[in-house]
Amino acid sequence: MASLLSRLCVTAFAAGLSLAACAQSMSPVGLWQTIDDETKKAKSFVRITEKDGVISGMIEKIVDPAKQDSKCDECASDDPRKGKPVIGMTILSDLKKDGDNVYGGGKILDPNNGKVYNAKVTVIEGGKKLEMRGSILFFGRTQTWIRAD
Repeated sequence: MASLLSRLCVTAFAAGLSLAACAQSMSPVGLWQTIDDETKKAKSFVRITEKDGVISGMIEKIVDPAKQDSKCDECASDDPRKGKPVIGMTILSDLKKDGDNVYGGGKILDPNNGKVYNAKVTVIEGGKKLEMRGSILFFGRTQTWIRAD
């Protein structure tokens, strides 16, 4: 009887760990590889973090060696990121949970053109991919980012 009880406890514990791992993988928190819209090749790595229920993302790495020293020269003159290095720059900010696996209400900066868009992210495919939607009014685009960690 004690052996059966021990096995049930171990099984229940393992099931709890599996559920916790699944819930964590459906979070946008982690390292994401961005893909270039035109070439379909890896472009950068963005580290998404969460603090007090607010999601933000910082460029951790640029894949193209020629762009390692890129700066946000196109950022608006009143944007504190203007002229700053793109690596280490927060480009995704102020997103909050807005449903199952969906985070919205934030902003994303495209450091290539300096434009800031409304942002919405949706964690898909069991946490392996992220749909990043940037839009202004009804116009926008969606990119798929791939989990890198």
